[in-house]
Amino acid sequence: MPRPARVSRLLLFGTVVLGGCVQLGPDFQSPAQPWVEHWNSPALEIAGQKRAQPDSRQWWRVFDDPVLDHLIAEADAHNADLQVAGLRVMESRAQLGIALSGRYPQLQQASADSLYLNRRQSGGANPQDTHFWQYSAGFDIGWELDFWGRFSRAIESADASWFAAQANYENALVLLHAQLAQNYYALRTAEARLAIARSNATLQKRSYEITERLFKSGAEAELDLQQAKTQYLGTLSTIPDFESQVASLRNALSTLIGQPPGSIPDLSRNTGVVPLLDTAVLQDVPANLLVRRPDVRAAELQVAAQSALIGVAETDLYPSISLLGSIVWSASSLNGASNTLDMVAGPSLRWDIFDHGRITNNVRVQDARLQQLIVIYQDSVRQAAREADDAATGLIKALERDRILSEASVAAERSVTLANAQYREGYSDFQRVLDAQRALFAQQDIYLVNRGTAVNSLIALYKALGGGWYSDQPMIDPATRQQMQQRTDWGDLLDEPKESAHD
Repeated sequence: MPRPARVSRLLLFGTVVLGGCVQLGPDFQSPAQPWVEHWNSPALEIAGQKRAQPDSRQWWRVFDDPVLDHLIAEADAHNADLQVAGLRVMESRAQLGIALSGRYPQLQQASADSLYLNRRQSGGANPQDTHFWQYSAGFDIGWELDFWGRFSRAIESADASWFAAQANYENALVLLHAQLAQNYYALRTAEARLAIARSNATLQKRSYEITERLFKSGAEAELDLQQAKTQYLGTLSTIPDFESQVASLRNALSTLIGQPPGSIPDLSRNTGVVPLLDTAVLQDVPANLLVRRPDVRAAELQVAAQSALIGVAETDLYPSISLLGSIVWSASSLNGASNTLDMVAGPSLRWDIFDHGRITNNVRVQDARLQQLIVIYQDSVRQAAREADDAATGLIKALERDRILSEASVAAERSVTLANAQYREGYSDFQRVLDAQRALFAQQDIYLVNRGTAVNSLIALYKALGGGWYSDQPMIDPATRQQMQQRTDWGDLLDEPKESAHD
């Protein structure tokens, strides 16, 4: 180490000893970017409208669907990913407890020894046979003083990590609620498409049977028969695919609510109902919603935790000062031996002078990790803004397309009616009927797919803005709590945190 650098550290050390303790390393500075405070999106202004209820914490209530409400309550109570996220909060609380122990003496050790000595001395002028017991007991204490902020920075880092774990738990709620709602309405869309396919297959089957009878009677050409059969079988072939989608989505919902694949009785209600809402419900400006997004807050808290670790690493560059003390009592059963009581106390200084760049490079490692997390945070905010704008735009365009497709479906139904009437009256050939039926099936299916897209975009918008982070279920369910308490003494750490990272 260069001489000036060593002298400057000695001067700093002297200043601390005389004037008090310091905290090395940078103080946390928010990595938020200025554009976030004023960000807005024209698409969000069009797609969102402000109302009092329901709030973004339970946005799924805008659908007014008791089945969805029940499924979300079940997921909050039994979803495995959510349970793991809650347990990680408890783990971080225990890690904070470890960091807090640095405020107190790090060494508090009691010892006791009892030794038996049997010595036999033969030969010489005075052979002896000596045996006695030697007893000793002691207590050692060592307290490294927090001159440079090693322990206070460690507590700062652990505290930020604890809040980050809470934010990650809330983010798990956001993801779970969005995923469950998306799967639920994907199921309803698949059910509706299945019903349309079955309805059109029934309609086309009648046409096929009519052409078959006419062909057998010689009143119709085989071409009409084969075309009717092709269209009917083509529609019929879509039904197994829709049935497979329905089964797969039901299984996905079972997994999300913590149940094995199988029937969910509640799903028998509202079968095939795909809602369509005009707008989203937003209670705040998009910029405020973005910074309150749990994953964005977790990223910021991770920056805070890493920032403190730079200070922890820098403390290794300076001497550690400890107060040491020992009390040792010793006694012997040997006749004439005296008992002793020794008391030792004093300061201790340790300084890793020649580290060959190890400590300095560790500080650099921690700083590089900090800069990585800053970049990750800033990118997460940009990604959140992009997701919100994409979802709002998707909702707007799906609603615009809905109006067009609704009119197209009505026109297609009317076309089938007219084509059948003209065919029966002999004004058109059967090809017009087939074309009208094909167009009807296509338009009805596209209309349902678009409605499902609109609902999915609405859910994605609430997810992008961090909605759905609230649950009235405990973070650790009673059965898990009881199991952990029987296995390990958790004290009060399994109780719900008094403060939320969202506050």
